[in-house]
Amino acid sequence: MQIAIGDLERRRFESVEVLVDTGATYHRAPEVAAPGTGHRPTPDSSFVLADGRRVERSLGRAWIRFEAQEEFSLVVFGDDALLGAVTLEEFCLAPDPGAQRLVPVPALMMRIAA
Repeated sequence: MQIAIGDLERRRFESVEVLVDTGATYHRAPEVAAPGTGHRPTPDSSFVLADGRRVERSLGRAWIRFEAQEEFSLVVFGDDALLGAVTLEEFCLAPDPGAQRLVPVPALMMRIAA
């Protein structure tokens, strides 16, 4: 699936092919996407892989465009491109594995009883 990563001013976007991974917390993008969009990722942050190993990766925020919608989201730079759970929730989307597409879902909100 195609998404785009935008510069901080939302003037220039770079197209990126991504896989959807609901097991990943954040959107991941190749390191080469960071300089091209003017992002300055933070020093390495620690992440746990599915096999339990810890890795260090650069973390930053970027504009993500999917179809006609744009969201400012956390991005882990330095790996294969994946669309993670946080970005999916920001876009109010969920995977439909049978149709191999993303579908709109209602945003959920909890109400605290008085």
